Amino acid sequence: MSFPDNLKYSDSHEWIRVDGDLAYVGITHHAVEQLGDIVFVEATKDVGSEVEQGEAFGEIESTKTASELFAPISGEIVEVQEDLENNLDLFSESPYEGAWIVSIRVQNSEELNSLMSAKDYENFVAQEEH
Repeated sequence: MSFPDNLKYSDSHEWIRVDGDLAYVGITHHAVEQLGDIVFVEATKDVGSEVEQGEAFGEIESTKTASELFAPISGEIVEVQEDLENNLDLFSESPYEGAWIVSIRVQNSEELNSLMSAKDYENFVAQEEH
């Protein structure tokens, strides 16, 4: 399994794509595979809410389990992608493009340094599987 090099990754399996001062957040393909059939996703923080790095901003449920979603970076939630509610298949079809969950206005770009590169995340996943 490969992970896009243009993204950063958290140890709770969220990815982040920075575009200017906005960061788009989703879950990794690895997380999608671990969850199985996703049946529900919800941002529990509203647009305009502030979120701290590592703070829960949403929930995701599958036929196997329910998990919280954690912000990989601090900032203001600018947008919640409503399309996911009606098209959960995006998580398996397009986990790194179409399946972003929220966008966050970046407050402190230094926080990106605490996230993993694609190679680091690949090694992290390999360690987890042992």
